[in-house]
Amino acid sequence: MIDDPKTYRYSDDLLQGRVILITGASDGIGKALALEAARLGAQVILHGRNTRKLERVYDQIIAIEGAKRPSIAVLDLASANAEGYTSLATSIVDEFGRLDGLVHNAGILGERFTIEQYDAVLWQRVMHVNVTAAFALTQVLLPLLQQSDDASVIFTSSGVGRTGRAFWGAYAVSKFATEGLSQVLADEHKHSALRVNCINPGATRTSMRLAAYPGEDRDKLKTPEQILPVYLYLLGPDSKDVTGQSLDAQ
Repeated sequence: MIDDPKTYRYSDDLLQGRVILITGASDGIGKALALEAARLGAQVILHGRNTRKLERVYDQIIAIEGAKRPSIAVLDLASANAEGYTSLATSIVDEFGRLDGLVHNAGILGERFTIEQYDAVLWQRVMHVNVTAAFALTQVLLPLLQQSDDASVIFTSSGVGRTGRAFWGAYAVSKFATEGLSQVLADEHKHSALRVNCINPGATRTSMRLAAYPGEDRDKLKTPEQILPVYLYLLGPDSKDVTGQSLDAQ
């Protein structure tokens, strides 16, 4: 692993020829990563639940000189069933025949309540979207990822998924679980070409951060575009032997 992935410098063809699925690609970090990955030569699959938002990202990508035309995968992780996941995997098989990168960026915050006050139904929804859906999507896509000679899976962690903090409830617990899911999957595939890692984005200027800290001075936060080097490092060939790690983007 390089000394500091946060300052990783990469070439304009870093992801040339790679097929990469990014969940939650309609906004924030997912959108910024999709645009940059497309600029770097990747065939990007844009996942989200809002078709109109995804189409706007699609339009931005096709406006990038030399970028490959992206694909759109509309799937609501809160309500998706086995058929929905299988359909997504089948469409990738039919169109590309393999998958080189999977970035689990989609997630929900829930509410910042004490455990005593937390609504059980909301708890289940946060855990489902942030953990169970990521497990289900990874599971159905593993055969495709194993068709690649250099596949990378990235899960999204958080500082509160390493050290629990009051009032972070289901979100914090879901991120602890995400770290565990990533470590288990990495260990299961440590002798294969598939690598699995987590990234903690840190305080970033996103809508989720605004919901968590509505009174914060957003001008002091890094933009999604500024924290991309770690993601690109893990998606590209320079991280080929890096697996089972949890890295900070800031």
